[in-house]
Amino acid sequence: MWKKDKNVLEVWFHQIRGPFLILSIALVLIGIAASRHAGFFHAGQSLLLMAGVVLAHISVNLFNELSDFETGIDEYTVRTPFSGGSGMIQSGLVTPEKVRMAAYLSLAGSAVIGVYFFFVRSWFVLLPILAGGTAVRYYSSHFARWMLGEMVAGLTLGSLVIVGTYYCLTGTVNDGIVFMSIPPGILTALLLLLNEFPDADADKRGGRHHLVIHFGKVRAARIFAAALIAAFGCILIAPLFFDLPKSLWIALFTLPLACRTIYVVLNRYDDPASLVPALAMNVAVVILTDLLIAGGFLL
Repeated sequence: MWKKDKNVLEVWFHQIRGPFLILSIALVLIGIAASRHAGFFHAGQSLLLMAGVVLAHISVNLFNELSDFETGIDEYTVRTPFSGGSGMIQSGLVTPEKVRMAAYLSLAGSAVIGVYFFFVRSWFVLLPILAGGTAVRYYSSHFARWMLGEMVAGLTLGSLVIVGTYYCLTGTVNDGIVFMSIPPGILTALLLLLNEFPDADADKRGGRHHLVIHFGKVRAARIFAAALIAAFGCILIAPLFFDLPKSLWIALFTLPLACRTIYVVLNRYDDPASLVPALAMNVAVVILTDLLIAGGFLL
């Protein structure tokens, strides 16, 4: 449990799951780098987009923490550095009311930035805004209970972030950027999927229904392995079939780490303690691969 003498900023940094927000930054960087490769760059708008996506990510994290507290999921989870929640509400360091207010304020801030791009770009911006806003607000209360959590996360905190950023900066969308948004989308979904393994029993008690609960850990581990291989397969073929730079292949440098992650998951899926290194490796694979994709566009 957390001690009550923690600094307020430190408490809220943990409450919003601060270390995980680097995922949002990495995804926006892919969109920025891709637009730069296409000959478009605007520093101010790039920073606004990054702020909007990070605020949306903060909001969904807060709604998720609130849901886990209200449904009692956090009472049964075995907390790890990568799963099980922050523990701030349970420790009495933050009240549920404050978390709810912060969640709505973060979502509102993200929406304001989205509306700005609606006016400076076009109505098309409404599509990722509405999809993202719906996912943020109803992920924990609905999608995570309908076995749609992983897919919704991969789409809205993955592919749509990249395509939306690219469109906001360039005013266009092409098949290359759409295809190249698929691997990061898969990686985001797999980040969520693997983190569900230690929490599966607690999630089931709390009314959630995700892939690990539905298929069981054995088949869910195989789904994880197949999807991770598919993500790298997409990176491999992307420059061969689309007008994309071959420098994107630098993202394949994380493939050995991905293979190691797959090995541990397939052999330790039912042992939470042994699975923690795989959770750490998976985070590294996701973040590093996204950053390398961004680097590939810049190169």
